[in-house]
Amino acid sequence: MNETVISVKELTKRFGAFTAVDSISFEVGRGEIFGFLGANGAGKTTAMRMLCGLSYPTSGSGTVAGFDIMREGEQIKRHIGYMSQRFSLYNDLTVWENICLFAGIYRLTKRETQERATELLKTLDFASERDTLVGALPLGWKQKLSFAIATIHHPEVVFLDEPTGGVDPITRRQFWELIYKTAESGTTIFVTTHYMDEAEYCSRVSIMVDGKVCALDTPARLKQQFSADSMDEVFRTLARGAKRGE
Repeated sequence: MNETVISVKELTKRFGAFTAVDSISFEVGRGEIFGFLGANGAGKTTAMRMLCGLSYPTSGSGTVAGFDIMREGEQIKRHIGYMSQRFSLYNDLTVWENICLFAGIYRLTKRETQERATELLKTLDFASERDTLVGALPLGWKQKLSFAIATIHHPEVVFLDEPTGGVDPITRRQFWELIYKTAESGTTIFVTTHYMDEAEYCSRVSIMVDGKVCALDTPARLKQQFSADSMDEVFRTLARGAKRGE
């Protein structure tokens, strides 16, 4: 594995008597595309919130981009990017205004903002949409813009929480091309998805069941381990043992 960028050991999160995340351990390397899978209620969103510095563990330890998840949540937020299925864009602002707004949130200087905003418009082929209200963009375009904004400050890790929900297969494929390009530059991608074909695109895949990591390996090795033809079969085999759900 390349240099470790995410490391967790025995990470646990309890809400009263309920254990949402149950003593999970794993490492993720620089430039890796790490798939974090699990059915509804498996605990993956809770785990991701801890890694993003949004929630504190009950016990265990972990680091993201070299910062301790228990003590340095604010530092973690400055060194990561985050994109959700709902997109955190402002529909009543233009494409350019959205880019500049989030560049400011990520503490880029005015010069850096101008340079990165221009670069993103070129990369996305959005130059003609510079002054278009985001609310008028097709869903797939919003998706690509949201991802670009999440990487505007060159974060060490980008967390993608079911980012391709509701878009067509062609757009999903284009989105994954952006992911590959970003990972090749050395950024680590940590992605949750309900699409098992997307799991095939990941360097390694973790599958959570009832708060525990029940499988973790490359897609090829997981399919071999479970005598499966696809990641969907692997996931279904493990999910059948789940005892809880949302």
